[in-house]
Order: sequence, then C-alpha cells, then structure tokens
Amino acid sequence: MKLTKATQAATTTPAARPSSRLPRVAAAGAAAAVVVLAVSTPAFAHVTVQPEGEAAKGGYAVVDFKVPNERDNASTTKLEVSLDTDHPLASVMPQPVDGWDVKVTTSKLDKPLTSHGQKISEAVSKVTWTATGKGIRPGYFQKFPLSVGALPDNTDQLVFKALQTYSNKEVVRWIEIPQKGQEEPENPAPTLTLSDASDASDDDSHGSTAKGASATSGSSDASAAKDTAASSADSSDTTARVLGIVGIVVGAAGVAYGVLADRRRRGAGA
Repeated sequence: MKLTKATQAATTTPAARPSSRLPRVAAAGAAAAVVVLAVSTPAFAHVTVQPEGEAAKGGYAVVDFKVPNERDNASTTKLEVSLDTDHPLASVMPQPVDGWDVKVTTSKLDKPLTSHGQKISEAVSKVTWTATGKGIRPGYFQKFPLSVGALPDNTDQLVFKALQTYSNKEVVRWIEIPQKGQEEPENPAPTLTLSDASDASDDDSHGSTAKGASATSGSSDASAAKDTAASSADSSDTTARVLGIVGIVVGAAGVAYGVLADRRRRGAGA
C-alpha cells in the first residue's frame, strides 16, 4: 500500500522535530547560563581614599587608604601614596599599622605655607608602607590611616596618586585622574572631595575641627554601608530572578522534549 505525500509528512514530521528543536533549547540554556555568570561576577575594586563622600575645606580629617588585593596568586607588600604638592598639607601623620613599616618623605615647597602664624617651607610629599610579614593576602584588604590638615580651601578635591606593589614584583599604578562627565579610568587615582565648611564648624581650634571631620567620616561610612547593603540586596534579587527564568526555560524544554518523544513513539507504532 502506497502512502500519500500528506501521510508521509505526517508520519515523518514528529520524528524530525525533536532533533531540530534540541539545538535551539541548548542554545537558550547556554545563553541563560551566560547571563547568570555576568550578573554574579563582581567588579574589580580599586585603591580608594575614605571618606569618599567629602571632607571640610580648611579643616583636619583622618583619611583611610583602602587597599584590596586583586590577585589570587600574590600578596600586596607595598603601598606608596604621593601627596599633591600643588596643594601641600602642613600636617601629615600616619597611624601605626600592625605588620607594616611606614616612611614619610618631605620635599621643599616652591611657595612656603603659613600655619598658625608659622612659615613652613617643607611638606610631606609621599608616604610609603612596606610589609614586614606576608602583607595583604589574596581575598583580603587593608586600611592605612593618615591624619591630614589643614585641608586646602582653594580646590574642590585632593588627588593622591598611589603605587601598589605585589610579592611577584608587579606594580599597579593608580594614577589616572577621574574627569567629570567621563567614564572612570581603568586605574583611577584615590580622590578626596572637599566641601565648604559649615558655619557650625567655623572654629579655629583643632578639637572642634577634628570633631566635624569625625562626624563627616562617620556619616560617610554609614551612607556607604547603606549603599553597599542596598547594592548587595539588588544583586541577590536579580540573580534569583535570572535563576528562576533559567529554571522555567529548562523545565519547558523538558516538557516539550517529552511530548515530542511520545509523538515519535506513537508514530513509529502506527
């Protein structure tokens, strides 16, 4: 008995469909997996100066240089921070850090400073921390505090160029100055934003100014913590949604495959 063309098409079509759709299902699953990896991959961290928000012009502040280790096969063993000599600071005092030696380098100023009635012809131009032990291991970060002042009142920011040295002799140069309205450079220099001092902090004593700086630092840290928590929650929520979509796609593919396989078996039996 001869089969008509319509009968042949009806008989062969179910068997052909699974093989033609399976590559599409696999491609969809692979694309979804790529999306999951892209969402869950963290951005690289940079050497930064905190408080990242702002510090009062003309005041004193304690700033922290936060140094993450971005390598998985080497430790950070040295940090060199250069200070802007165009806006010199009369007072720069490092806080001792366990496991690190610190060296303060001074340079002569082209234009002497006047601080508390005294002329200052030299100012700190570089601070260097060198590890006495293992340094900053992979997966960790370290803060290096400096007490600085008086902050200049003729600029809106201070740029601190930094060099980060690893145990394998690699040197990462954090020296590119970020520009407003442009994308962040690959190796941005730590930058401290300076704000106009409020009327409440216009006091000549170090105690009042230090209090204001401490309050600003605490507020910035609290704000940074909130932003971090919000960012983490958003990231977790996005990942969960993507994984849910992947589950739906895989489940639908499984159901479709089962239906098509069943049709194939029935066609073969007929």
